[in-house]
Amino acid sequence: MNLHEYQGKELLASYGVTIQRGFVATNVEEAVDAFEKVNAEFGSKMAVVKAQIHAGGRGKGGGVKLAKNMEELMEHSDNILGMMLKTPQTPGGVDGPGKLVRKVLVAEDCYVPTFESCKEFYVSVLMDREKKCNVIIYSSEGGMDIEEVAEKTPHLVHKEWIHPHMGLQGFQARKIAFNLGLSGQSFKSMSKFITKLYAAFVGSDASMFEINPAMLNGHEEMVAVDCKVALDENALFRHPDLAALRDTDEEDPVEVEAKSHGLNYVNLDGNVGCMVNGAGLAMATMDIIKLSGGEPANFLDVGGTADAERVEKAFRIILRDPAVKAILINIFGGIVRCDRVAQGVVDDYKNIGNVPVPIIVRLQGTNADIAKKLIDESGLEVKSAILLQEAADIVADVLK
Repeated sequence: MNLHEYQGKELLASYGVTIQRGFVATNVEEAVDAFEKVNAEFGSKMAVVKAQIHAGGRGKGGGVKLAKNMEELMEHSDNILGMMLKTPQTPGGVDGPGKLVRKVLVAEDCYVPTFESCKEFYVSVLMDREKKCNVIIYSSEGGMDIEEVAEKTPHLVHKEWIHPHMGLQGFQARKIAFNLGLSGQSFKSMSKFITKLYAAFVGSDASMFEINPAMLNGHEEMVAVDCKVALDENALFRHPDLAALRDTDEEDPVEVEAKSHGLNYVNLDGNVGCMVNGAGLAMATMDIIKLSGGEPANFLDVGGTADAERVEKAFRIILRDPAVKAILINIFGGIVRCDRVAQGVVDDYKNIGNVPVPIIVRLQGTNADIAKKLIDESGLEVKSAILLQEAADIVADVLK
């Protein structure tokens, strides 16, 4: 689950991380009030207007502007609110439709006393699945061009792996500050910043923190100027306060609907709809579709307790995608009986009415033989298979 910048900063602040402070606004009037608060409470004569969407690269897309006075504040807020912001990380990239900006963060200008006296760094924390531990990735070249830095000068990007049981050690935080070329008060400030940042990452069960830039201001204080946070959804039951921060307006509406029905759904760019029970089996199904010449149109896990109602909801969600040319249902009947799923498929097919694409069903496990008979004798345009490869071959045939 992704957080907005302002939400991520609030999370960091709760762990003692120094952040660029500000207030959220949903219209120009609220932005004016926020600017006045930034001036009165933080002593900032200027403010940064930042679009709040779940995507990076906002500055390059025109979603981050510096307002030197109230007139500019109103102009920037009016331009950014309601715009379809396009960045390399929005759907379809810069050539896609973009994302609608519903909120802006009016934040203090924390480059004190002058921009030239400040230094920007890049710091992120995430899991390295290959090494099975968390890793801190950092660079002395923070800012909007960090991707270019990583590509052209990879020696400027450093990594520090954290032992899963021992956690971040003091010497590691100091090593990071040293590798960034800091000394004196700046060295101490970075060490503390890294320590608190990692504590926030672990404490919130996050899957990624990205601070870009992490800025050393003119007072030799480390400040999180931007913040990108992704939380592990599997751990949200331990953090109801963080779960309440979910902004469904920023998510795919079909995925949101699927989640409300207990379906794990991710939209993809292919032409074969997949309906499977179990994430591992779903991945295997997607792989064999590709090997057979097709492209999966989605990842859809109906769960281990699939019933007729859930199967029907899954059907309807898959059929909304105009790119789908066939649907492959692959169910392993362990907890659920195959004959019940088969009956659900037949009933749902009739309830939905005109299904414009071929349906291929592969059921294995408890009562699989009864399930196959039910489908074969249903009189519907549903093809059954026993082996997964057989099902994939049928898909390949119908796509020709």
